[in-house]
Amino acid sequence: MPVGIEPMEAKLVTELPDEPGWQFEPKWDGFRCLAFRAGREVDLRAKSGKPLARYFPEVVAMLAALKPSPFVIDGELAIPVGGTLSFDALQMRIHPAESRIKKLAAETPAILILFDMLLDTKGKSLIEAPLTKRRAALERFFKAAGQAEGLKLSPYTLERDEARRWLDDARGAIDGVIAKETDGPYLPGMRAMLKVKCLRTADCVVGGFRYATGSREVGSLLLGLYNEEGKLDHVGFTATITNAERPAMTKMLEALIEPPGFTGKAPGGPSRWSTERSGEWEPVKPKLVVEVRYDHVTGDRFRHGTKLVRFRPDKAPKQCTFEQIESQKLPRNVKLLLT
Repeated sequence: MPVGIEPMEAKLVTELPDEPGWQFEPKWDGFRCLAFRAGREVDLRAKSGKPLARYFPEVVAMLAALKPSPFVIDGELAIPVGGTLSFDALQMRIHPAESRIKKLAAETPAILILFDMLLDTKGKSLIEAPLTKRRAALERFFKAAGQAEGLKLSPYTLERDEARRWLDDARGAIDGVIAKETDGPYLPGMRAMLKVKCLRTADCVVGGFRYATGSREVGSLLLGLYNEEGKLDHVGFTATITNAERPAMTKMLEALIEPPGFTGKAPGGPSRWSTERSGEWEPVKPKLVVEVRYDHVTGDRFRHGTKLVRFRPDKAPKQCTFEQIESQKLPRNVKLLLT
């Protein structure tokens, strides 16, 4: 099986399928990873095909020490921190200095969460086998691995109601739920699975805005939350503003322009989040509250752009605190995976 084989992917949908014949699994917030072993050689590959082995030496060493071999397994690299999974800690691993990687590997070791198997320990390809047989082979492999530290087996359920509870209870600890056809083969590079993401909302203060490129109308709102010191920190943006809304919204925002906008962390500061346009923003009085929909929180800010749901004139800006987006622990029925 070539190292360059692509993992099977998922198509984003809004609801879990309710007909029979589906298996549901948590969608973990990590780096998708195919792990290959032949003899003592181990390789890790990202979804993009890029090599990951040098960034996760502790996972390579763990896989190289397993008794079962050869194998090709599909899973998620993740780093547990404080009862949940830290995407920040994962990103810190992608570092050019080997000494830095080794230090982080010792301080915050990664785990590999298994959810599929492409090649069994007898060297037989499972690509065309149905999911039921691949899962059975994966469970035998995991049992033979002897509960190796750093190797975890993702739970699953055949009950849609339980999967729905995972979505309702996760609150950021997992990324969503994946649905796989129980009789389906492994289809490399194809969106043959379904995924429903955990989408949550938060009320944020508008601390500033940016004009659209080449325009004098608003392009995006800069969002803030109050920290424990009572200062307004920049946490992200929303740019889902319709053309019909822009003129009136621009007029409203321009009437509120007044520095500093953010009294804590502000856009444009030196950080890996900065962009070439990060300094081009207008501060406004912290008077406006908006409800936004988001998927991920990384560290203390939204990882991606958010969707503007509505303005909240009924909400006081000081009520918009970080408590809304703080990391949550895993649902009880999946947290055992991290113990």
